[in-house]
Amino acid sequence: MPEPIVTPTAEAPDTGLFSRFVGVLLSPRDTFAGVVRRPRWLGMLALIILVTIACTGWFQSTTIGRQATLDEATRRIESFGVKLSDQQYQQMEQQILNAPVWRLVLQSTAGVVIVTPLILLLLAGILFAVFAVMGGDASFKQLFAVVVHANAITVVQQLFITPLNYARESLTSATNLAVFFPMLDEGSFPARLLGMIDLFRVWWVMLLAVGLAVLYRRRTRSIALALFSVYAVLALAIATVMAIIAARSAA
Repeated sequence: MPEPIVTPTAEAPDTGLFSRFVGVLLSPRDTFAGVVRRPRWLGMLALIILVTIACTGWFQSTTIGRQATLDEATRRIESFGVKLSDQQYQQMEQQILNAPVWRLVLQSTAGVVIVTPLILLLLAGILFAVFAVMGGDASFKQLFAVVVHANAITVVQQLFITPLNYARESLTSATNLAVFFPMLDEGSFPARLLGMIDLFRVWWVMLLAVGLAVLYRRRTRSIALALFSVYAVLALAIATVMAIIAARSAA
């Protein structure tokens, strides 16, 4: 059976923030139809930022969280083949473990408040330009509302991974495919490539595809295929570059 194309109408129900949040996760096609008809984005963006700040702020305020942050920073540096000296490690330790809690929380809060809207605006701008070339007639406000609502998955992600990371005492991702292949060397290309494929990112790409399909009245399958193709190319490129850098550093 061919996939139906949803056309937003004036009869789309006017739903509140909580209903839209749940709807994006459980009934995305109908929810995005309402978002396109009434493109409100401020409340959802505020929800995403507040939940992210609360989760990261709480994690950074704990001893386990600060130690996990130090371990992750060290792991990332050494995964490129760089060996930290004792002095360098002590400097990182001083900056993370011995820094006032309020400073760490403030830094994470400032990062979320500034970076999150900028990334969403940049993504919306790129998509707006691409679909404009393809003859899309949606407004930027509608597109930005769709992009913001697709990122409602971030709330679920933060609420899921924060207590999990605390229990594991680690910031290494527990939702990417690399965790199913612990036998792989962490610095190898296969491990890096699998690490780029995160289950929450896949879910986000699918939600974005549904939202764009509703907005531009196109088939979800074709948009999802295009987005996943871009995702795959980026994952391959990043994993390749990281592996090359690590190999040269170790040589």
